Amino acid sequence: MTEPGQGLFDLPEKVPAPRRTSTKNASRKNGAQKTGTGSAGTQKTARKTKNSVSTRRRTVKELDPKVGEVIETYASEDRLENAPLKNYLGASTAKALARHLGLETVGQALEYYPRKYLPRGELTPFSSLVEGSEATIVARVLKVTTRQMASRRGSITEITITDQLTDQPPSPAIESLRPNPNAYRGAGAPAAYQPGYSNPRLQGSAGAMAGSPRSDYGAGHGFKLGAVFNSYAAGSYAMVGNSDTMTLSFFNAWTAAREIHQGDQVMFSGKVGTYRGELTLTNPHYAVIADRASGMAPGASAEAIERAKARANAPIPVYKATPKYPTDRVAAALEALLERLSLKELEDPVPFTVRKSRKIPSLAWTYRAVHTPDTEQTWRAAHHSLRYREAFVLQAALARIRAARAAHHTLARPFVPGGLADALTGLLPYKLTEGQEAVGAEIRDDLASSSPMNRLLQGDVGSGKTVVALRAMLQVADNGAQAAMLAPTEVLAEQHYRSVCQILGDLLDTRPFDPAAAKSAHEPPADKGTVRVVLLTASLKTKAKKEALLAITSGSADIVIGTHALLADAVQFADLGLVVVDEQHRFGVEQRDALRGPGGALPHRLVMTATPIPRTVAMTVFGDLDTSVLDQLPAGRQKISTHVVPLAEHPTWAQRIWSRAREEIDAGHQVYVVVPKIGGGDSSAETETGETLFGSATASTESARGGALASVESVLEDLEGEPALAGVRIAGLHGRMDTAEKNRVMTEFSDGQLDLLVSTTVIEVGVNVPNATLMVIMDADRFGISGLHQLRGRIGRGQLPGTCLLVTKQPADGVSRERLDAVASTTDGFELSRVDLEQRREGDILGAAQSGKKSTLKLLRALTDAKLIERARQDAFAVIERDPTLALHPDLARTIDRALDADREAFLGRG
Repeated sequence: MTEPGQGLFDLPEKVPAPRRTSTKNASRKNGAQKTGTGSAGTQKTARKTKNSVSTRRRTVKELDPKVGEVIETYASEDRLENAPLKNYLGASTAKALARHLGLETVGQALEYYPRKYLPRGELTPFSSLVEGSEATIVARVLKVTTRQMASRRGSITEITITDQLTDQPPSPAIESLRPNPNAYRGAGAPAAYQPGYSNPRLQGSAGAMAGSPRSDYGAGHGFKLGAVFNSYAAGSYAMVGNSDTMTLSFFNAWTAAREIHQGDQVMFSGKVGTYRGELTLTNPHYAVIADRASGMAPGASAEAIERAKARANAPIPVYKATPKYPTDRVAAALEALLERLSLKELEDPVPFTVRKSRKIPSLAWTYRAVHTPDTEQTWRAAHHSLRYREAFVLQAALARIRAARAAHHTLARPFVPGGLADALTGLLPYKLTEGQEAVGAEIRDDLASSSPMNRLLQGDVGSGKTVVALRAMLQVADNGAQAAMLAPTEVLAEQHYRSVCQILGDLLDTRPFDPAAAKSAHEPPADKGTVRVVLLTASLKTKAKKEALLAITSGSADIVIGTHALLADAVQFADLGLVVVDEQHRFGVEQRDALRGPGGALPHRLVMTATPIPRTVAMTVFGDLDTSVLDQLPAGRQKISTHVVPLAEHPTWAQRIWSRAREEIDAGHQVYVVVPKIGGGDSSAETETGETLFGSATASTESARGGALASVESVLEDLEGEPALAGVRIAGLHGRMDTAEKNRVMTEFSDGQLDLLVSTTVIEVGVNVPNATLMVIMDADRFGISGLHQLRGRIGRGQLPGTCLLVTKQPADGVSRERLDAVASTTDGFELSRVDLEQRREGDILGAAQSGKKSTLKLLRALTDAKLIERARQDAFAVIERDPTLALHPDLARTIDRALDADREAFLGRG
């Protein structure tokens, strides 16, 4: 079974053409002022633009094929996409689009796609409306009345509308089901869900077919809500009356009384509200779609008749709009723009040969089809075309970054048989998994090449990434070079330092550092048989920092582990051969690219992430990196059982949490208690740096059912008086503590001198305490799926099984409970990652939150468009292989530069 519109791309010439409207009609709808931007002025502008385009294209061929020069030239050129809207729509309309929607150029307007389409001839069911939301509906007018207001001067026009296409009365069986108890509003909710109705919070604005029984509407949509609503406590809520009709009021609106008549189909846009228990729209904007006299006058031309028929059946595009500039005005402006543009002058990023082989329609056809479609098949075809273009541009940007990096040369660091890397394998108290061996072989071959390695190593929590990275660093050390490991926090850097030293065992150089000897030529690790590991963080004492810097500069330090302090100008490596970046999404673009080898050469680079990424997402976001996956856990790792503790339903379970903790402690084990905040203040400063909690901004310091969020300070205070924990050694940990104090607490917990640690998410990654077997996560609903999975990975790291308790005050039907149930249902990080990404915005996947800008992708979805992305990737990489600088593809180069500015493109390339 194919997707609607999928077969269109096998025979593109049979794709229905998008509907076109006359310039006269578009101008009248748009309300553009006659300010010298009429057809003559437009043609003049178009001719001028076309001539300048030809001149510029001739200039491109003369460019020297160097990336920097080409990109600089492309960026300075004037294109139709960059032309101001006032050249085509008039000053007043252009000003309104800029003020209300932020649209200033032709390209921005053309890429302002409809958010949905309403089928013309089908009405919007009123049961789908939710109070307080902005809605756009299509309804049939039953009655229009105008009367004088009694309490003040003026008139009021009342328009009664219906979501029924016919005047046939509902059947008795249907009538007996009203009013719809699921269409509630306000904070309360019905005590129980009643079957046979659509759910207004989940059912979108999909029109019901004429004549279909209302009792069937909402059936067969794949959701069962009985269990959800049964858990609600009975509360007060506003009951909807007759859900077939709605009365809209217009005050002193003579135009509404004159333009709207009984029998018309009208599109209304406004905020959903209630008046006397009935649904209504507050101050709605309207547009008549089909009036009662829509039939053609006698003697109309065949062309006019066909145009009227096409318009009568065309889907209605609905745009993201504002109350002062509603969707029909946006549609009219874009329709007028399409008529006045010479769309053939638009630059298409996809080369003609690729479009022909993939049967992708032209860009001119696509823009008309997405904004003025004549059928559902047409706009679906346009969406497919736009999604492919988005995927192609993104993959071309990644391919260009990959090609640029591959063009650099670095020193090869081949594997040394019998060296330190081999020795480490013999020292390990366990056997490497097949996955670790396979990934190790891939990295070994990469390091032996003169082309810089650029590899992503991803694996689930506890899959053994650190050992794989350490073997790679030892291979570099065997060649007399240095390796650096970059960690995002001091806690993680110090944990990596302790773990690496512990794993090395007898291979660790424990001799005191001699600054005088360090100034002479240092002894290669392979000759001395040991490795010197140095830690460098911003909080080191002056003497220790000077010694670390001297060891790095002299080459005495073989492996350097540190935080952002490694990126300082004062840090100069003698011969940097490998950079290992852990959780690199926490570093800025410039920071990730700061570490260089001798003479500024690019070192080999290994990127590690403990957040599993679905293959298609990794291909989209990390497309310039080779990817290795560790999907096996080392032998001996124990299973972690996870349970949701719902205090809203079972408040007495709060006491049981601490009794359970005491049981683990009495058995000789240790316990983590994780909280979302540091202190009890209301400011965002009370959360860890970079930490984003789920929930509204206004409720950032409150839990789901009232009361303050748990914090390190409040929980420590509560546990001091908890009888079940009498005599237990308890301490707190968070990222804003003094470094020495943090190290002391973490060391004491690692050494077993503390029984229970109350901490923020600073222990999320890298912390390794095998004796910790229980984790209690307070207000777990405020964390994301990935964060929860990372946190529970801190337990069960030894020979003992782990238990994770997700404590929440959210009710059973709360939006966050779905996340908690997903985490409790599986320990498969890749499956959880898929669920997590399905619930998040695409911009989050692409890192828009870090760059502080909107997501580049508009229609493409990395999870659902896997096959399309793979095809686009093949095509884009083939183009870049033939033309690495894109000197022969200026349209593609300019599109990349517009869509992905220098910072964004570097971010996608991960530095």
